[in-house]
Amino acid sequence: MQVSKIICAIFILVLSACSTPPQKPVSNVRGDYTFTREYITWLIEREMNDADVTGLSITLVDDQHVVWEQGFGYADKQANIKATPDTLYHLGSIAKVFTATAAMQLAEQGKLDIDQPLQTYLPEFSIRSRAGDINKITPRNIMTHHSGLPCNWVHGMSERNPGPFTEVVTALKDEYMAYPPDYVFAYSNLGVTLLGASIEKRSGECYACYMYSHLLQPLDMMHSEFAPRIPGKSYDRGKEIEAIPLRDLPSGGLISSASDMAHFMQMVFADGKYAGRQIVTPESLREMFSVQNANVALDFDFKMGLGWMLSGIDVPRAGTVASHGGTTLNYHSMMVVLPEQKLGVVVMSNSVTAEAMVGKIATETLKLALESKRGIVQPVKMVQETKEVPLTEADVRAYDGYFDTLIGLVKVSAKSGDLVAEIMGQKLELIPREENQFGARFKLFGFIPLKIDALDELNISLHRIDGHDVLALKSNNQSMLIGEKIEPVTIPPRMLDYVGEYEIINKYDGPLPQSVRIVYEDGLLIGEFTFAEKPGFVFRVAFKPVAADELVTEGLGPGKGETLHLKKLGAEPHIYFSGFDLRRKPVNHS
Repeated sequence: MQVSKIICAIFILVLSACSTPPQKPVSNVRGDYTFTREYITWLIEREMNDADVTGLSITLVDDQHVVWEQGFGYADKQANIKATPDTLYHLGSIAKVFTATAAMQLAEQGKLDIDQPLQTYLPEFSIRSRAGDINKITPRNIMTHHSGLPCNWVHGMSERNPGPFTEVVTALKDEYMAYPPDYVFAYSNLGVTLLGASIEKRSGECYACYMYSHLLQPLDMMHSEFAPRIPGKSYDRGKEIEAIPLRDLPSGGLISSASDMAHFMQMVFADGKYAGRQIVTPESLREMFSVQNANVALDFDFKMGLGWMLSGIDVPRAGTVASHGGTTLNYHSMMVVLPEQKLGVVVMSNSVTAEAMVGKIATETLKLALESKRGIVQPVKMVQETKEVPLTEADVRAYDGYFDTLIGLVKVSAKSGDLVAEIMGQKLELIPREENQFGARFKLFGFIPLKIDALDELNISLHRIDGHDVLALKSNNQSMLIGEKIEPVTIPPRMLDYVGEYEIINKYDGPLPQSVRIVYEDGLLIGEFTFAEKPGFVFRVAFKPVAADELVTEGLGPGKGETLHLKKLGAEPHIYFSGFDLRRKPVNHS
């Protein structure tokens, strides 16, 4: 049954690839976006069909003009309500751009210095540190995700009736920073949530009140709000599913529409003005679009502005490309602006399966719009033949072992003269290439080679930086950190008492792991987590002892370097992590 499903899926992919896109006109009239609309409409409809996406909305802005906005599919399939530019979506992390903009407003007013310690504005905040000064946690490095704070305070983050986000401020006093500030890019929802709490403090208004009065209302975004609620229906492969609200409004609580988001982009292109009102100064915008992490070695080519990502979306010849996506359990969105070209697009969807397509649609829209507006044609993508080289013993020594990566624990081993990586239940053969790089080859059922363009274009390489053996992924001539090789360390015998299955004692009314296990494998302590929302998927992460009763998650980047506290209550092993109390289930010796 499983084999037939895979073969059918491949057949469908082949058929979908045969659909014919609109023909590009011979001559291009500047400012005429007709072909952009026609081609992107075709692309959206194809991608929605392939990914079984229910609803999507898009807006394209040229300076102060909305040149195209449209809805596709359904906002509410059962009620036959079509998606439109006014359909409301949960935009998730796009909220971070708004929070950063609010912080810059307060900086302009002299109420917030983005280079002063966060504790200056949030004195009740405290956190412990094994390395690095917590006074170096600032609004600036929070906005660039270099604060060293943990990724999330997970307990209560997503539940049906979430508490106030400000509860995380004092919850951290016994927790640890993940890294020293300004050491590595490590995405932190928690950091931006704390920044939102400081905006509350310094403005004297509740966060949602401030954001409405000083951003949403002046921008005439009258259908938008920051609120812990779900604005409409959400879907997974056409089936309606329940969406759960988020507690952390500053990092993920924006509800908006494509038409409202156009106003925000228009403000950006007008040097911070909207309808004659200065929302934020041109100087603040320039700083937000300036690279902030050029001297961070572990970031490779990945660039961050203030609130905006300056890497990740590739639009050649456009100048600065600034973006931010929004990914929740149910909704996906992407906003991209080209400040120098004064072009911007936002794409949003109500479907779980839309995660990859929102970025693709936004990128392709701006490439065509750039040609329509400026006559700037995208370079022809040259397929560079990558020369394979023999696998050496040095390659095997360097790569054989475990790597903690952005997608969890990966095991690389030498098998029959090849290097094979086990990733999320799949096996990839690592192919040595010139310049100490590796590609990857996927074989269906372990023996049928499949040509996958996305894999052909990727190159992986190993680097030694500041005592870490790190993996870099190169794509579109840009490299970024994706993982770190883990060297087994001695596990104290008392910590092996914590091997086993766990149950969550302090559950809440929201998504929780279906199962939690700690296993001892090849000299490593490894956590294994399953989720009802991802059947068949096991997320694995390695732990390293740092104290008699403390472990940290291995690796570098978001969710890494975070502390688990071990404690026995009587004879019962407990693990405390990010607000959770996990108790080991009784061991069955039968």
